[in-house]
Order: sequence, then C-alpha cells, then structure tokens
Amino acid sequence: MPASDTAVTSSHQSDPQTGFVLTDTPNPEDVAAISDALDRFNIEHTGIADRRPLAVLVRDPVTRRVVGGLTGRTSLGLFFLDLFYLPPRLRGSGLGTELLRQAEDEARARGCRMAVLYTITFQAPGFYQNHGWKRLGEVPCDPPGTSRVFMTKELTAPTGEPTRFR
Repeated sequence: MPASDTAVTSSHQSDPQTGFVLTDTPNPEDVAAISDALDRFNIEHTGIADRRPLAVLVRDPVTRRVVGGLTGRTSLGLFFLDLFYLPPRLRGSGLGTELLRQAEDEARARGCRMAVLYTITFQAPGFYQNHGWKRLGEVPCDPPGTSRVFMTKELTAPTGEPTRFR
C-alpha cells in the first residue's frame, strides 16, 4: 500500500468530532505535538524537566555531510541510544568506541545513571557487550532466527562511583 493518510473512525468513539489518521509518513509537527505533550505529562508527575536530544555526528571532511554517528536522548536519569551507524569503511578503527564514549560521558554529565538501547542480532550486540552493556532480553523478529536485543548499561563516574541524579 502506498504511503498515505487514512482517516479511521470508530463506532465506539465517545466524541464524533475526534478522528484518527493512520499514516506511515507523519509530519514532524505532529510527532512533536505528541512528544511535547508526553514530556509535559512527565514533568507534571515528576517535577523534572530534563529531556534533551543527544547526538554525536561524523561528518565527511570534504563535503561536511553527516556520514554516520549516533542519536538518542536523555530524560529522567536515562540515556536512550536510538540510532548508531558507521559506514563500513569507518568500522574497526576505534571510531565507534569513541562515539559511544562521548555519548556516555555526555549522558553522565547530564546526570544519567543508566543507559538503554536495542540492537538486532545481526547488527552489533557484541560491540555493546564489549563496552559494558548487558543483555536485558530479546524479542524475535524477522527474518526468522533474528531477534531485537534490548541492552542496558549502568553509567558510573570515571572513579567508579555512581553518578548522582541531578
């Protein structure tokens, strides 16, 4: 089915003025509206307003275009590592280790005590395990025999003392 919005109505809705849109191409403003509303809800319940994006980018030295890096966010004492990619020519050079170190250090500086991510069995679970991440669990996905691997890491200060939540 092509990418499109599909209006969906429900016979059990209490408000006939509320409609649903099912889409595989949400616009950034709509995604921000949901994210910001959830952030306000969390702030109301915790009194903590610390959600921030975090990215460590790798740029081509000639074109200055982003060719890899990692993205995530920090919130409520957690660092969420969402995406991490390096082109094959940059793998195995220690660059991935440096990117991960920089992100974890920034998360610590923001007061994060823990980090979470998921990867896929054919991606990089071994890389993360080599850097102190622990498997939390796995969920089978496609293709058969493949799983999403959920991982966590305790973020400690360089002295070995846990970082205090700010």
